[in-house]
Amino acid sequence: MIKMLLLVALGGALGAVGRYLTVAGVGAVTGLGFPFGTLVVNIVGSFALGALVESASVVWSPSPELRAMLVVGVLGAYTTFSTFSLDVVLQLERGNVFGAAIYILSSVTLCVLALYGGMRLMRLVLT
Repeated sequence: MIKMLLLVALGGALGAVGRYLTVAGVGAVTGLGFPFGTLVVNIVGSFALGALVESASVVWSPSPELRAMLVVGVLGAYTTFSTFSLDVVLQLERGNVFGAAIYILSSVTLCVLALYGGMRLMRLVLT
């Protein structure tokens, strides 16, 4: 268990640094008026998770530790949107179109509302 946690932590550090560098690099090119850096992170992370999941199911069998390091650690810290995207695709592949739609709508709506609620609460408490 300790080995697994250390590998996830290492992957998380790599993913967080990768996210920072990507967002900063894209922001330096495009400016900060629109979150292009975050958009790039989410697209790249989703692509990477898709490629990893498919290759692991077809031609590659990574150990549970390596899988956790890459998926939970690296990609989890780089972007959680990739995991959200995988959950949607898995629902669709299982034929659960309604479930996928509910998951998309509820995730986006509730997460944006939760973020806004957290901001409003802190404004009330701190100011």
